Amino acid sequence: MNSTDRFAVHARILHWVMAIMILAMLFIGAGMVSTASRAYPDLLAWHRPIGIAVLALALVRLGVRMTHRPPSLPADLPVLQRAMASAMHLALYTLMLAMPLIGWAMLSAAGTPVVLWPGTVLPPILAHDVRMFGWLRRLHRLAGYAFFLLILGHLGAALVHALIRRDSVFQSMARFGNRSMRG
Repeated sequence: MNSTDRFAVHARILHWVMAIMILAMLFIGAGMVSTASRAYPDLLAWHRPIGIAVLALALVRLGVRMTHRPPSLPADLPVLQRAMASAMHLALYTLMLAMPLIGWAMLSAAGTPVVLWPGTVLPPILAHDVRMFGWLRRLHRLAGYAFFLLILGHLGAALVHALIRRDSVFQSMARFGNRSMRG
């Protein structure tokens, strides 16, 4: 495998760091909506700044994607699978950007400040509007479910490439240095 067969190193680092952050965000969010315990404020205190960090890193990642061409898919990959891969990546990027913005807008519409950490509050991006808050809350929840499903699909596709097709696709994102993750 040479450098044109895999993603740029900073793209790979961003991918794996963001994968951990996004999974953490989804599980923290699920925990928040399923609890009325004393854990809720702590979960919320983690959810907001990690969400904004995901938004910032998604913008960086989008810039990297635009300036560094990803490796080509295998020539024998069926057209439908190529189209599905493109659609899935577009949906993942859309949700990486939309989820934090929807959350920020939702809290703005609720009239709730978005506190990243003590002394750092983001400005509202929408005016206080209870009906808009309700609509955005439902949208945020549904987008979270969609994100979970897309991640499962992405993981499934990665495993197909790594374990069944045994092509270069998985290695293009998983390989660091001279050693591969496949062993």
